[in-house]
Amino acid sequence: MKMKFQTKIKLTTLSLMAVLGTALSFSAVSETYDVVINNGRVMDPETNFDGVRNVGVKDGKIVVITKDEIKGKQVIDAKNHVVAPGFIEGHQHATDPFSRKVNLRDGLTTMMDFESGAGDIAKWYADAEGKTQSNYGMVVLATLARVSVLDGPEIAALGNDMGGLFAHTVGAAAAKAQKEGRKPGWSSTLPNKEQMTQIMSYVDEGLRQGALGVGVPVGYMTTGVTQYELYKYQELAAKYGRVTNGHVRFAGIRPPTEGQLGVQEMLANAMVLDAPFMASHLNSNMDWEYTIPMINDAREKRGAKVWGEVYPYAAGSTIAATDILTESSMAQMGITYSNVANLDGTRWDKAMYEDVRKNDPGRAIVIYNNPPEDIAKWIAQPGVVIVSDGMAILDENLEYYPWDSSYEGKSVHPRSAGTRAKVLRMVREDKNMSLMEAISKMSYLHAKYFDELAGIPHFKTKGRMQEGMDADIVVFNPDTVRDNSTYEPGKGAIPTTGMPYVLVNGVVVVKDSVVQKVFPGKPIRFPILEKGRLDQIEIEPRVFTPNQS
Repeated sequence: MKMKFQTKIKLTTLSLMAVLGTALSFSAVSETYDVVINNGRVMDPETNFDGVRNVGVKDGKIVVITKDEIKGKQVIDAKNHVVAPGFIEGHQHATDPFSRKVNLRDGLTTMMDFESGAGDIAKWYADAEGKTQSNYGMVVLATLARVSVLDGPEIAALGNDMGGLFAHTVGAAAAKAQKEGRKPGWSSTLPNKEQMTQIMSYVDEGLRQGALGVGVPVGYMTTGVTQYELYKYQELAAKYGRVTNGHVRFAGIRPPTEGQLGVQEMLANAMVLDAPFMASHLNSNMDWEYTIPMINDAREKRGAKVWGEVYPYAAGSTIAATDILTESSMAQMGITYSNVANLDGTRWDKAMYEDVRKNDPGRAIVIYNNPPEDIAKWIAQPGVVIVSDGMAILDENLEYYPWDSSYEGKSVHPRSAGTRAKVLRMVREDKNMSLMEAISKMSYLHAKYFDELAGIPHFKTKGRMQEGMDADIVVFNPDTVRDNSTYEPGKGAIPTTGMPYVLVNGVVVVKDSVVQKVFPGKPIRFPILEKGRLDQIEIEPRVFTPNQS
């Protein structure tokens, strides 16, 4: 009797489970989703899932991934296409609407600048609200803090992001400095206690306003920022539990100032402080064969909150005033004047070098400092994330282009438009890593580091093709996707092809390879705090006389 009763309970339970399963399946089938992506090869880099499924999106989230037929208000047929997490990066300098449009064609759904950042964080986020197509976030920029204190707040006010900094602020600071018979303060002045306190107060206010971290491109300020000042930036960021990004002090492969030494300087600070540190573009600083394994060992064997990034181009791009173009630094890198070119392709000689660095220090240039055959090697290195280091796309008056401007006729480094497609094309042609690994390095691995190492909670639900995750999604054809931007004048912003659909927060932003005029981007930002934390650090710098070398 007891056995029969137990059997009856088991049968009833199984029957109930079957009914519930059928009901759940029926619910998934019968529900109408905002967007349905059918027949695509869904690839999730966190779980390594790789299979043909249908995806249902509702209220900005991935609600269902299923073999069942599902219905939607908008339906995308993704047959023969990969359905992957939207791409993420923390090193895209261009934050204007046109540049975001170009990068959406390249699958970039979360677009942030951790190397440079902004000066006035509250203003930057306010300007972006409701007018941004991709997700957006920003760090506070130490350089603009130094400009404000050492060159004047009126100079700092000329630019609140990298585009404005390079186009207007750097040149104005240089002109003022020449008039006053000194070097620009932001790059060359060793601040006293009062000045450094003001600089740190500026940075502290950015962190209080919710900045994601601190951007310290010390490689542009090699003679003005002491190791003590650099440590203080990292210490202040650590008081908030936030990341410091470093374009490190040195580049090159020859002693005494190899790229590895620059990484070690900030890595040591991070490990002492138990603080997050993100090393910018390890390929362009050179020495990547040694710095990438060193950072990986620090993270994986020592528990350090550190990681590094690379981009898939042999040449870099920056401004003429950069410290890496001092003659001694060029010797360290093994390059000379002719390795530098204007955006119109004109190669420099000594006369142009001297003229441009003095009279047009904010000019965007290209530096050819790495062998092209090494690209496939460094992007395949374990543990690194892939970024673009994309530059602002500016017109002849050094202003941003309007959103509806043509893609043609724009002279800029091609990484500003084609980074992710180039990686996918290289995977197809060179087979230097698996497609899943490439997708991971452009999506999930970013999210993992930003969440687990940098403490940014928004990334718990990004970079994944899973139910319950944010519906930031890219659909591309692995057999045809390709980059089309080149170094040729006028062709730097030619968009990616083979990536016909992109979703941001469940909204179709790219449809049939046309960017729609919709603005679903959401801010990636920490809560605004009532009080800063500058009073938690001590500021006692050495006094230098003179204060410029």
